Amino acid sequence: MLKYAQALLASLTFCFWAGSALAVDVRAAVLRVDYPTLLPVSRHDLRAEDIGFAGAALADEDNGTTGSFMGHTYETVTRAVPPEGADAALEELLGDGIRLIVVQAEAEDLLRLSDRAAEVGALVLNAAAPDTGLRDDQCRANLLHIAPSDQMMADAVAQFAVWKKWGDWLLIEGSNPADMALGAAFRRAAAKYGAEIVEERTFEDTGGSRRTDSGHVLVQRQLPTFMQGAADHDIVITADATDYFANYLPYHLWTPRPVMGSGGLKPVTMHGAHEAWGATQFQTRFEELTRRTVTSEDYNVWLALRVVGEAVTRTGSAEPEAIREYALSDAFELAAFKGQKVTFRQWNGQMRQPILLYDGRITVSVSPQEGFLHQRSPLDTMGLDQPESQCTAFN
Repeated sequence: MLKYAQALLASLTFCFWAGSALAVDVRAAVLRVDYPTLLPVSRHDLRAEDIGFAGAALADEDNGTTGSFMGHTYETVTRAVPPEGADAALEELLGDGIRLIVVQAEAEDLLRLSDRAAEVGALVLNAAAPDTGLRDDQCRANLLHIAPSDQMMADAVAQFAVWKKWGDWLLIEGSNPADMALGAAFRRAAAKYGAEIVEERTFEDTGGSRRTDSGHVLVQRQLPTFMQGAADHDIVITADATDYFANYLPYHLWTPRPVMGSGGLKPVTMHGAHEAWGATQFQTRFEELTRRTVTSEDYNVWLALRVVGEAVTRTGSAEPEAIREYALSDAFELAAFKGQKVTFRQWNGQMRQPILLYDGRITVSVSPQEGFLHQRSPLDTMGLDQPESQCTAFN
């Protein structure tokens, strides 16, 4: 009876507080820059036209559920533009008074857009760019990172490999700049966790179609020969950020070994088969809304706008500085369907979050792995730790 009375009192208190709260109209935007790319290796990986935007639609629904009790409304504008149209699109959004902007863009464009947004006091949330430098010496005070960095992803894979006692790695790296950046992250991860890269090889991107009959035949002929004569290794680590070769490696090796990284077992923020920690209801709502399964891009945008919603709920303000200040505070935490509440690193604006290790069918494991400890949070075992980051914008 006492517990019931306490619950009733808490409910009445919330209703009184919510009813007395000032109405807040929250206007945000998702700006997606669409770059020319080759088709993915698999038709399963074809990008939906609403990728990212679908996550925004679900976030508006979720934010609106809480907001309806408090007089808060949420509206998110979406824009998809080619690289040459990114600056004009941002100007349009800023001119319309929007100061909360989720950006899906590569690092160079993201930095330029963030610097322009900073001139008018706008907050930018990075939902795509994985470049570790954005969390390091290229950080911006008005830029918060929802998307994990290359280093976080590499560390997530490395922890699982080390936990399995697969300590000898054969690193296969693509020849594109993004591939090499990811390869560098895996080298740092190996040194960090005591694994040994016994050999490195580079797979040259020669262009052309990867999905034609001749493409499949060539890969089937080339890869076993390419992998021949390697030093003894436990696993093959692939750094193929441009999706050129890594997905072909399983079953095309000379020596049968597990493949991890960009092919085989992959680190992702979310996938459509993930069900643990209440994720089934998230998946169901997303699929009812979009008629497809969720991708990491959708999830990153959803999470970015949920950060906004949580901050508005707690502070009663939609001002960018109030949202930024609350998100970076010790008070902020947000449920994300991955077993731990997510928070932000106060020294570089990176969101801490678990990383799912996905084999194309199920969540095989989740990093950080058991036994990897940190004085602040096990999540800080992945990515740049405070002593490693050269970011000074958050001081």
